[in-house]
Amino acid sequence: MSVLFTFPGQGSQVPGMLRSLPDHPAVARTLAEARGALGHDPRELDSAEALASTVAVQLSLLVAGVATARVLIARGAAPDMVAGMSVGAFPAAVVAGALDFRDAVRVVALRGHLMESAFPEGYGMTAVVGLDRYQLDALVARVHAAATPVFVANHNAERQIVIAGAHAAMRAVAALALAQGATRCEPLAVGVPSHCALLAPAAAAMKTALSALVLQRPRLTYLSSSAARALADPARIADDLADNMARQVNWPDTVRLAWERGARLALEMPSGNVLTGLTQPAFADGLAVCCENNRIETVAALVARG
Repeated sequence: MSVLFTFPGQGSQVPGMLRSLPDHPAVARTLAEARGALGHDPRELDSAEALASTVAVQLSLLVAGVATARVLIARGAAPDMVAGMSVGAFPAAVVAGALDFRDAVRVVALRGHLMESAFPEGYGMTAVVGLDRYQLDALVARVHAAATPVFVANHNAERQIVIAGAHAAMRAVAALALAQGATRCEPLAVGVPSHCALLAPAAAAMKTALSALVLQRPRLTYLSSSAARALADPARIADDLADNMARQVNWPDTVRLAWERGARLALEMPSGNVLTGLTQPAFADGLAVCCENNRIETVAALVARG
């Protein structure tokens, strides 16, 4: 049975997520490498106050994901494939062996700064539950304009879609969605309009930064949640990492691809369990679990048995 490690994106962060990592040499090494790349202790990033910053959120998710995966690998519980949502693609690329972790720290810090400075306020993301993507596409088209930008951003599940854009525009779409039968419209803990054309200039700057790095062919299967394809060419992985902030996420097709390639256990890295819930439908005849609230020994044994 093949194993898929999944890495969550912004919105899954919780205060203390780095300070609660296991007491393990792999965690200590990861924190030391992050400190060397950042010039300060990465654990300063995970307070409730610090996590108000997009930069701190994205770095915390990167460090937590890589550290936890390294602990599991050290315990003989390695994945066969990886997939990440949004910034989660970076720890996925690190664990796959395509991207050096210290390089990842530096480019994720840049990514956060680019996103935060482009849209410091007035923008974000909202989850719409109960409509399919075609219904929501039509509603977004009714609202979207130069003065009221809004886009379909994340296809998380068949009837859970995330929109991104200006707050007023998202509220207008949410009102239409509820009138059409949506069961819930919930603003996310994301202060930027990710996965849409608004971030195309920031994605271009990321492409320049990543072009200066040397990526390697992955040692295991790297699944792009934007393309819903396995990527092996280092240049294509670099482009995927640079562009994903401005491209829609297609999580259902990504995890379906993992299932078709033989994955039967999907394990979500910290923090949270959002991806586990989104992955479960494709793994109905397998198992989707998360590290959150589970002992590392327990999940390592589960992976090792797989």
